[in-house]
Amino acid sequence: MSTSSLTKRLGAAALAALTAVSLTACAGGSTSDGGNGGGNAAGDENKIVFWSNHPGKSRDLEQELIDAFEKENPDLSVELVDGGANYEELAQKFNAALAGNDLPDVIVASDVTWFNFALNDATTPLDELWESENIDSDSYVDTLRDDYLYDGKHYGVPYSRSTNLMYWNTDDLAAAGLPTDRGPETWQEFDEWAGKLKEKTGHPALTIPDGSSYLDWYFQGMVWAFGGAYSNEWEPTFSDPKTIEAAKFLQDQVQKGHIEISTDPTVAFGNGNASALLESTGSLGGLKDSATIPFITTYLPGPGPSAATGGAGLAVPNGISDARKKNAVKFIDFITNTENTIKFSQKTGYMPVRKDALENPEERKFLDENPNAETAIKQLNENTKPQDYARVFVPGGGKRIGGALDKITVGGQDVEKVFADLDTETQQVIDRDIAPKLDK
Repeated sequence: MSTSSLTKRLGAAALAALTAVSLTACAGGSTSDGGNGGGNAAGDENKIVFWSNHPGKSRDLEQELIDAFEKENPDLSVELVDGGANYEELAQKFNAALAGNDLPDVIVASDVTWFNFALNDATTPLDELWESENIDSDSYVDTLRDDYLYDGKHYGVPYSRSTNLMYWNTDDLAAAGLPTDRGPETWQEFDEWAGKLKEKTGHPALTIPDGSSYLDWYFQGMVWAFGGAYSNEWEPTFSDPKTIEAAKFLQDQVQKGHIEISTDPTVAFGNGNASALLESTGSLGGLKDSATIPFITTYLPGPGPSAATGGAGLAVPNGISDARKKNAVKFIDFITNTENTIKFSQKTGYMPVRKDALENPEERKFLDENPNAETAIKQLNENTKPQDYARVFVPGGGKRIGGALDKITVGGQDVEKVFADLDTETQQVIDRDIAPKLDK
């Protein structure tokens, strides 16, 4: 069943009943605001409170964009608040704020958290605000904008958007007698490359994050390349033979020492302790500044589509005044405009979110001089598809899948049993938290 048909069968009462379960489930670990929520309890309509986890270590850049906005809009001020160390912590902080009146004006909402907020009426649909404030929503990249489309309405604006990328140490590739201008075309070819790289360098061919750091997102592309999936819409498919095959391949690569599960894979790769890295395009900016080795970026191995879109957008809470909502969309439109999305993209590695950004002469010059930055943009059109419901729409999906992947990689547990349990657990959440609402 599509998300659109899901909404049509959910009444207001069902949405209210679903709020407590879904919002709790989609939140991550605990966070503290140190006694200062940076809130807007008085409802100051001349002040915009922006909660961000500063994707791509972008805090200083976000403040720079805020300063430019305030200069252009002297009647408005913007307060940048640390919403948490990651998307999940920010979601939990927002969940807590929903119980009171101290709501921000703009929040960062990730690929995993935005849907539950929209489903539960915690964030506001933006289409009428775009129209009333003369904001051209068609100027956003269609694929990225429509990732926040639910029941015919948009509940977010693309901001720090990414895909999975492979990063390759070209010195290691050359030493192993491998091509230095591409990555492996399939995961089977990766296995061949990995053996040669490990033999030549003595370290793992690939380093990837663990289950607490979005391994569930990265592994999704491998599953697709093997012909499997996490789910078929609302039907979990972790026990599908192709999904199992992908999981066993991952486990085997870890056991052979071809793939290393790391708590800090970006540092390991940047220091030359692994030949390749599977990470977000949002890591490109940091690696460009800190890596001690030469590298290229490539698509994920196919056959494609074999990479997931991800990252985050910006959303507006539903429980604030209309005047504050108008200020919020005005601010969002500014910090994601063509000039600023180019600046944000060039400094962090995330993708530009406006269509005309690629036509900008300065951006075109930048991409020509920095081809690593263009890989994600090309891959978006050629090698990506929407994520599986079991990860992004079922409450707690990413955390649940990540925990299972830790069991089979770090823990070495039986793949078929772990994934059968994952099927059962996911189905239980759907039956408990979603299916009863579909029948009303």
